[in-house]
This record gives sequence, structure tokens and C-alpha cells, in this order.
Amino acid sequence: MTILGFTWYYVLTFLAVLSVLIYVHEFGHYWVARRNGVRVEVFSIGFGTELWGRVDRHGTRWKVCAIPLGGYVKMFGEMMPGEGEVDGEGAPERPLTPEEKAESFTHKRLGQRTAIVAAGPVANFLFAVFLFAAVFSVFGNPVPLAVVGEVVPGTPAATADIRPGDKILAIESETVTTFEDVRRIIGAHPDVPVRLRIARDNAEIVIVATPQSAIGADAKNGARVGRIGIKPDATEVAYERQNPLTALWMGAERTVSLTGQILSYLGQIVAGRQDARDLGGPLRIAQMSGEVAQDGGLISLLLFTAVLSVNLGLINLFPIPMLDGGHLLFYAAEALRGRPLSPRAQEYGFRFGLALVLMLTVFATWNDLVNLKVIEFLRQLIT
Repeated sequence: MTILGFTWYYVLTFLAVLSVLIYVHEFGHYWVARRNGVRVEVFSIGFGTELWGRVDRHGTRWKVCAIPLGGYVKMFGEMMPGEGEVDGEGAPERPLTPEEKAESFTHKRLGQRTAIVAAGPVANFLFAVFLFAAVFSVFGNPVPLAVVGEVVPGTPAATADIRPGDKILAIESETVTTFEDVRRIIGAHPDVPVRLRIARDNAEIVIVATPQSAIGADAKNGARVGRIGIKPDATEVAYERQNPLTALWMGAERTVSLTGQILSYLGQIVAGRQDARDLGGPLRIAQMSGEVAQDGGLISLLLFTAVLSVNLGLINLFPIPMLDGGHLLFYAAEALRGRPLSPRAQEYGFRFGLALVLMLTVFATWNDLVNLKVIEFLRQLIT
């Protein structure tokens, strides 16, 4: 995709999805803060010039700003390091009245402050669970059909001339419908030739392939399973509707599973087993949002939104100052020390966190520009 193909359709879809996720995240902070008696002064979607705003009966100004790439909740008594002189307990030097202390974030107990900060990421995880559950119960759980979407080069499937688009009708004498059927039967035949009956170009053919033996990821005692090197076609799915309780349980399972996969992937990048150039930033997310909405429709967009919500919740829990996880790290230190870190230590921590977040943002955006061939497009303009 070139920069010319990056249409307003993609941008608007991305901003709509991002705004929903930001609202959910910030509402988590807001709701728990209000439950703990903290006065919330501002609830903002976006930064910069205010486009719309109103003040509710609790004195909170709800507003939408011109740069819709984030948001924040400003609580009374909340002070960032470097914003002013503070005393040894982290509270403003200006004496507060008892009524103001009762509404001040800084004067709340450690457990209350921790709950308020953690509520944003938790809200994103819960939103993902309920969004998955809503899709599974209303539309159905998408189950890949037995259609080949990709053939891995150098595998038994490539050797046997299995092709993308092939619909697998049966393996040996067993009829198959879903890709899970294919995976199960192939997995039971390591190093044993199997006959696959395939529909291709309005005709049926029989192909023999010998699955490679591999250790199954979830197999007990290192049991070996068969693999032939094919992946399902993501566009060929059937939807199995679930009852609400089952859907809720499946939504929780899917959220936990995604969290584990993301952490595993990041761990592989750190260990050097994955290429960090695969990390995407806002441009890649915008591209994927538009493609999902355009090609997959509402169901795919809702599932993609749930996946992004898990990502947003997890990223915000990273122990980096400037993120919620950084605040929680400071609170953990406060719990161990019996008093908050010094204002200077917190200020240096936030400066480091800001620099790290900016570097990661620049790195991910550069990856986007390269992968979307924007750099190549600009070179063509000047050569």
C-alpha cells in the first residue's frame, strides 16, 4: 500500500476505533476515582485545542480536543513531578482545607491511588472480554473453514502441490468441514502418507502428502504430531453462536490467550528470535483498521477493536514512567519504603519514561513508513 492509498476512509475508521478505546481506558480511571471520592476536574478525549466541552453537575469538564491521539483524566490534587514544589509526602505545599483533602487524589490512601491508576488498563481488558462475548453471542464465534489460505514453502504441502484456495473435503475416509478438523487429522499422522480429497476449479482431485513429525505445542510428554505446512484462509469462516455465559467465558479465554501471545512475542523480540522491524505503530494500526472494516465488515472490526483493547491495556501496564505501569511501580516502591519516592527521583523517572516512549514511538512509526512503502514513494518523487 502506498501513501496515495491511505484514504480518509482508513483515517476515520482508525480515529473512531482509537477514540472508543481511549474513552474506555480513561473512563476506568474516572469511575474508580469517583467511587473513591476524588474530584475529577477534566475528562479529555484528545489533546490541544478544545473543540467541544461541557461541565457536568460534579464539576468535571468533559471535552473533545483537536488532536485525537490520546486522552487524559485530570484529578484534583494530582501533581506530576516537576509541576511545583511539594512537601515530603508528595502533597502541594499550599495548605488544603479538610474538604479539599477529602477530594484530593494525592491525599488518598496508597491502595485507593493504586486502584485508580490500575483501573484504566483493567477497563481495557474487561472491554475486550465483553466485546468478544458480544460478538460470539450475537454473531457467533468465527471458525476457519477447511480452505487453504497459505502454503509454507519447502513443506510437505508445497511438495504435494497443495495451493491457496484449495478446499479440503476429506482426509483419508473422514469428511472435514473446519480447519480444526484438518489440523486434528493431520496431527494424528506424523510421517504417515495421507490422502486429501480437494475441491479445486470446480473439480475434485486427490493429493497425497506426508506430514512432517514435530513436537506438539500442547502435546503431553513431548508427543509428536504431523504438520504439512498450510494455514487457513481468514476470509473463509463459519460463525457458531454461543449462549451468553459460554460467550463470556470464551471472551475471557480469548483475552487471556491474547495477552500471553503478546508477551511471548515481545519476549522473543528481546531475545532476538523475532525481528523488531515487525513492530507496528499508529500508521500500521490505521491501515489495518481500514482494511478490516473494508474487507471483513462489522464483525471483523469489532474483533479487531477487542484485540487493540488488549494491546492498549497491556502496554499501559508496562513499568515505564509516563504510563500507568510506571505509576504503579512508584506505588510499589512507596509500599516497600513506607513513604513515596522523592520528588526529584520521580521527576527523573518521568523524564526517562518520556524519552523511552518517544523513542519507541519514532521507531514504530519508522517501521510503518518503511512497511507502507512511504519512504520508497518519497524517493520516487525526488529522483
